[in-house]
This record gives sequence, structure tokens and C-alpha cells, in this order.
Amino acid sequence: MKKVRQENKILIMLSFFSISIGLWENFRQLWLQNNNFSATDISNIFSIGTLVSVIGIVFVSKFVKLNKLKTFIGISLVIKLINLLGLFNLNNTGNSNLINILVIIDILTSYLVTTSIYPLITTIIKNNKIYSKRKLTEYLFKDIGILIGGLLIGKNIIGILVDYNICLFISAIFLMFAVAFIFNITTCVLEEKKVEEKVSIVKYVFKSKLQKLYMGYTFIGSMAMKTALGLKMLTLTNYFKFTDSTATHYLLIVGLFADIIGILALKYFTPKNDYVTITIKFGIRFTLYLIAFLSNNMIITITAITWSLLISTSYENICDGYYINSVPTNYQLSFTNFRYVVKYLGEALGVFLCGIMYEMGIRYMLGLSAFFMIFQIFISYYLIYIRNKEKIKNE
Repeated sequence: MKKVRQENKILIMLSFFSISIGLWENFRQLWLQNNNFSATDISNIFSIGTLVSVIGIVFVSKFVKLNKLKTFIGISLVIKLINLLGLFNLNNTGNSNLINILVIIDILTSYLVTTSIYPLITTIIKNNKIYSKRKLTEYLFKDIGILIGGLLIGKNIIGILVDYNICLFISAIFLMFAVAFIFNITTCVLEEKKVEEKVSIVKYVFKSKLQKLYMGYTFIGSMAMKTALGLKMLTLTNYFKFTDSTATHYLLIVGLFADIIGILALKYFTPKNDYVTITIKFGIRFTLYLIAFLSNNMIITITAITWSLLISTSYENICDGYYINSVPTNYQLSFTNFRYVVKYLGEALGVFLCGIMYEMGIRYMLGLSAFFMIFQIFISYYLIYIRNKEKIKNE
């Protein structure tokens, strides 16, 4: 029972953190645009912030041990909270250089916390379902954050007009609750499971054909996703002419349906054949992206984007859970960090390319993403082949 309570505390903390992230990050692009940043400026900031995050994750992997992870997450949350309040006070000041720095810190701290949550959970429990549960908690409560923003934006409450900056402040309030919960988690379980690694994580990964391919899949997949949707709020408001409220409601509705589909897929809709699962998740997305690129039709384009968002939370247990949970617990933190380094390098490149394609037209964002997905799908199929072959050998 004690383990369950600690696991739930982590998920509650993650819930508050995710609400904060969903509320603020949904409007962050528009907040920056409102502070006279162009789409190219924004994509460059996000790309640099992601690259800085990679360096931060490498640092964590090198110096932060499992028994110190809770403290590290707590410190990161506190820094993020102070940073958000700093951005709140910089709104409309014209101090673009300082805003750049604080946005990069904001991205860095978000990624550091996100990458550290699952390793913290694995010190208590580790299986494919808890991996999906952790992901679904993150996705669901991010959508709740988007819902809160959608309900409040543009409203006049007790004489205060709720704009992007007020949403930023409310995000900081939810982050305070996350801080309170992280410091209420006991560390006794973590200390019991401290085990030294026999070889470096790089050697561990590159000794395994399966893990090497999985890292390639992770890099290309994250790059493909961000190339198409790295600037989705700007895309919806500037290309599709949605208002910020309409764009928020669209992302909220699609996100909530994605969460429902993810939960149902985990319980009922996962095909016994993993090749079918991959085709559902990525094959249909690729086809819609390709048609959108060739036709340059806005209805097909919004359909492709919608499908991509709807299926984003589904089948995590097949696409990622198996490879992550096959790693021994003593390698879990460094492996997860290494995986996120690869993932965020892909995202950084994807966001950068998204900014370039954005200026050319939305069809080119989806077209380039579809090109990357050819390699992603091929690797994912091959991973399943190797996985099944190893399973037969071990039986």
C-alpha cells in the first residue's frame, strides 16, 4: 500500500505540473508574438531552448543519482516557478534579450522535470501499463490546463481582463501545488534501489541492436512531429484564421478525444498484431500528410493535423513502453535521459525546420514531415521484427 501511495503522489504532482504546462505553453507562442517576436524568432528560441535542454539532461544523467532525483525535480520546479514570475513581469517591456533567456530557462526546466518523472516512478513500480498511465496523466492534465485557458481567455473577471499574461500567472499558481507535492514524497524507496551501472549508458545502448534502432526511431519520429506541428498555435491562428479562443477550444477538444482514444486503445483497441498498431498510428498520418502536401487543400490539411493529434497519445505501450521497460532498473535514469537527449535533438531540428517551412507554406511543413515519416515507419516495422525474433529465440 505504501508503494501505491507514493506512486499516486508522483502522479498528483505530475497532474498539477501538466496543468501548468498546458495552460502556459498553449499561449506561449502567442504571448511571444504579442511581444513582437516573429514566427522565425519563436522557432529559433524553441530550437535553442531544446538544445540547451539536451545539455541539461546530459548533466542530469552524469551527476544526478536515483536517490537524489526527488530533490532535483523539486529544485527544477522552484526555478521554473521563479522564472515564470519573471516572464510575467517582463510582458510588454520590450526587453527581448531577457525574455529570450527566460523562455530558454522555461523550456529547460520543463524538459528536465518531464524527463525525470518516469525514472522516479520506476524506483517504485515498472511495467508497460504504468508507463502508459504516466503518459496519459501528463496528456490529460495538459488538456485540463488548455481547458482552463480556453474558459478564461478574453474574459473580464473581477475587473481584470484575462489575457496571455494573466494565464501565465495562473499557470504559476498551479506550479506552486506541484512544488508542494514533490517535497511531500518520501525518498526511502529510492535509496534502497540505488545500484551502480557496470558500463556507460552509451556503451549499453550501442551494444544492443534493438536499442540503437529505437534511438533512431525516436530521433526521426520527434523530428517529423515537430516539423509538422512545432508551431501549431501560430499555424491555427495565422493560416487557418482561428481566434486564440477558437484555436484553444480546437486543441482542447482534440486533446481530450486523444486522451479518451489513448485510454480505450490501451484497454480495448490494441491489435494483437503490432504491425497493424504501427500502421494505425503512423501509416494513416503519413498518408494524410502526403495528400495534404500534394493537394494543398485546407480541409485535408486540418484533417491531417487533427488525426495526428488524435492518435498522438495512443499505443505508447507498443511504440515506446517495451523498449524502455526492457532496460534494467539501475540503468533506467540514465537510459531515459539518453533517450530524451535523442528525442529533444530531433525536436530541436524539427522546430527549426518548421520555422523555415512555415514561411514557405503549411503544405511544406506537412510534406517534409511525411518524408521523415517514411524512415520512421520503416524503422518501427523493423524493430517489431527484431523484437518478435528475440522473443521466439528466448522461448
